[in-house]
Amino acid sequence: MKRLLRRLRVPAMILGLIFGAMQLVPYGWSHSNPPIEQDTPWPSADGRAIARISCYSCHSNETEWPAYSYVAPMSWLVRRDVDRGRLKLNFSEWPQDEDDIEEAIEMVEDRAMPPTQYTLIHRAAALTNEERSLLLRDLEKLEDSDEDGDDQSGSDDRGDDDGG
Repeated sequence: MKRLLRRLRVPAMILGLIFGAMQLVPYGWSHSNPPIEQDTPWPSADGRAIARISCYSCHSNETEWPAYSYVAPMSWLVRRDVDRGRLKLNFSEWPQDEDDIEEAIEMVEDRAMPPTQYTLIHRAAALTNEERSLLLRDLEKLEDSDEDGDDQSGSDDRGDDDGG
């Protein structure tokens, strides 16, 4: 046993040095939540609650930064996921491009969102079939209201006011 411990001492020290050096890489250190420009006008309180639990950590300016998000290499992965999520769809910067909402609907329908690697750690974020249906219904209503200029009349007129 002593022999095995002696053999593992040098590799363990090398791994410890590598892990320590990883902490010096500045990417992932900064955890900011920019101001909320305009929150999404969710059609229902239930849809809003589901989105807050399952989506807002990566797709809003209300990210909760867990302790592991401060330790490399996890900090790198979390920072990358939040940056990408906010870029694709940010519920804190409404209104969104209708293509972003359409893509979100497709991702939720295809069960690509929330991603498995996220729900493995954040069990509450996993969607039941009922929650998925409710979230999809609200996203579709948001898409319709965006297309209709917020009047939900079904008209193709986007309701843009060009000041003329």
